[in-house]
Amino acid sequence: MKILSKKSSLSGEITVPGSKSHTIRALLFSSIAEGTSHIKNPLPGADCISSSQAVKLFGAKVDISNNSEWIVEGAGKNAHLPSNVVDCGDSGSLFYFMSPMAAIFDGFSVFTGDESLRTRPVLHLLDALKQMGAQAYTLSKEKNSCPVIIKGPVKENQSITTDGKLSQYISGIMMASTQLNGKTHITLTDPKETPFLEMTCQWLKELGAKVEHTEDFKSITVTGPTPFKSFTKTIPSDWEAVAFPLIAAILTDSHITIKNIDDSKTQGDRAIVDILKSIGADITEQKTSSGTDLIVKGGKFSKNKGFLSTENHPDSTLHVNISGFPDAICALSVCAAFTQGKIVIDDVEVCRKKETDRVKVLQEHLSKLGAKIYIDGNSLIIEGKSKFLKSGEKNPDFALKGGTIESYNDHRIAMAFACMGLALEENQEIIINNAECSSVSFPDFYNVMNKINAGFSEI
Repeated sequence: MKILSKKSSLSGEITVPGSKSHTIRALLFSSIAEGTSHIKNPLPGADCISSSQAVKLFGAKVDISNNSEWIVEGAGKNAHLPSNVVDCGDSGSLFYFMSPMAAIFDGFSVFTGDESLRTRPVLHLLDALKQMGAQAYTLSKEKNSCPVIIKGPVKENQSITTDGKLSQYISGIMMASTQLNGKTHITLTDPKETPFLEMTCQWLKELGAKVEHTEDFKSITVTGPTPFKSFTKTIPSDWEAVAFPLIAAILTDSHITIKNIDDSKTQGDRAIVDILKSIGADITEQKTSSGTDLIVKGGKFSKNKGFLSTENHPDSTLHVNISGFPDAICALSVCAAFTQGKIVIDDVEVCRKKETDRVKVLQEHLSKLGAKIYIDGNSLIIEGKSKFLKSGEKNPDFALKGGTIESYNDHRIAMAFACMGLALEENQEIIINNAECSSVSFPDFYNVMNKINAGFSEI
């Protein structure tokens, strides 16, 4: 599917879907719990659908017929080795979470996925599982990727050391360790994406597990076993999804309300609000009887009349360490291209190991569309131009233009450039190829955005 995006102004209210990260965790935990769990406001995206099918292989029964509430009858004490090859689809979270869980059982398990997943690195995971006493191998050594074969069980009271640059496999090891007797000690030499580790810790603690960690997550200790009981959980809205209507409104003549955002501070991507405020974005939080809303004003409706700038930062340069919320790099890079001044996104290595190499793709696509953007070591640097000067006049140096971009089946690339198209000048448009991949994390994204007048069209 090809989506055409062109200049538009947004108005009205929008509600984003539930968090993918929370939904997949809920499915994994409920699948091995005793009793029946209720997952409310789940994300019915592709990765979560894949997860709902995969956890059945542990012996769980899953009913996802109602999009507002999924029901999981956990396997509990009858949980077993996955009964078939585990096809994780495009979900790195499912793969990295479920494979350590499978390793606690005696026997072989096989994990695979689609073409995209078979590019994700696996040696760090396999090495960690080997340190715990499992046998673990990749069938694609030349690509360091799936398919993989794991032979459990892992041993009890083990100490492992790994870099932790990807959080997902560390979360998986923590989950698995709760089902082992004794203490599992995890030492991380270079932990990244730590908000996601904090999310896992909160889940585990809510379910009664004993987890201790240093503030920097360089040392983690999990004491087991903890038999999980069934639960009812309302999945909070996904901050990774909030980012797209947020930047779309900021970059256009818009006034929107993003309803019922997650204010629990369990999602690292929430940091994007303070980052955007620091360059002049007009964003306010409003408490309501049902939760918290974001009021977003852009362009002529904003307090700065559309002028975004790094002028209030030292040397007019905004540095953002993206390691704690790497999925925000797509939305943030697009916004940076419309911001007067320099934005340096640091520690981008983890962003290269997602559905695609997002650093490379962003550099290529934004350069093609007229932005000044380049890679310097482990940083992505954008020297942007605001559409307007501080005086309110149009900026004669603004040079962003339209074009055709490839999504590379990366949902966040597709949504970021769709939002960029809304902010271009008249007679400029962006066409996104394979735009349907947005369904991975934001089902029906284009239609939902059209309800606030985005004007996306399929061509």
